[in-house]
Amino acid sequence: MAINSALQYPHSTGEAGTNKESAVREIRHWCGGYLRRHPGVALETVGHQFVLGIRAIQYLCVDIATGRFSFAEFVQQAAFMARTAVLPTLFVAIPIGVTLSIQFGLLAGQVGATSLAGAASGLTVVRQGAPLVAAILMASAVGSAICADLGSRRIREEIDAMEVMGVQVVRRLVAPRLAAGIVVAIALTGLTCFVGFLAGYLFNTYVQKGTPGSFVATFASFATVGDFVLTLFKAAVFGAIVAIVGCQKGLSTKGGPAGVANSVNATVVASILLLMIVNVVFTQVYQLVMPRQGF
Repeated sequence: MAINSALQYPHSTGEAGTNKESAVREIRHWCGGYLRRHPGVALETVGHQFVLGIRAIQYLCVDIATGRFSFAEFVQQAAFMARTAVLPTLFVAIPIGVTLSIQFGLLAGQVGATSLAGAASGLTVVRQGAPLVAAILMASAVGSAICADLGSRRIREEIDAMEVMGVQVVRRLVAPRLAAGIVVAIALTGLTCFVGFLAGYLFNTYVQKGTPGSFVATFASFATVGDFVLTLFKAAVFGAIVAIVGCQKGLSTKGGPAGVANSVNATVVASILLLMIVNVVFTQVYQLVMPRQGF
């Protein structure tokens, strides 16, 4: 029976083997192409973002010095960014402050250090929580909005029309958004610091029955002015990263409406990834330059 089947279908086993080899070959080709393409594309994208950021900073400084800066566009974009990100940032900052108080309260209760709750708020909310919360919300809400706006203009060929008319796109569109992103990021970070500290203070005082004076005293002992300056500096850098990544992804959009959606997705992912990397670098450098000291 097996011999008859082989005689009746002589090509069945050969075709199955050929299809299997073809599938394996396609998988190897795809994997090799993926590994060859994506590192190069990633480096090229980072290079474009770096060049765009340098050009935008140059135009921003020159235009402010010469009085050619578009303050109307700056105010409009800053108001839009603040309106988009302020409420989500507040709604995220409050539970983060409360969560940190809960976690530290559980840990401090085991070692008998409940009086250091204010120090925990100073070290976590001010130094790490506030800039990261503001930056992530900026990347999610503001960065995606910037990319969608510029990407829509790109597929409608408005950017091409501006370039044909001799309008410098980086000066007209990117520089005001860069300045607005920096200002709004600093403002949101300061607001997040206050809200996070207030949420931790109220929760520690009224729920965990902590001492208000001890909370404020330990906060003032551990949280220094240098920590707050570093936080605001990180916020400015984070805001610039979000604005530049959103502008670069939006200006390089192609492929119609689906391309805009892909660019928005790539903006959020790339922004958050860069923010985490830069935050680690800043934190480590600050620890090396200004090590912590005891009481």
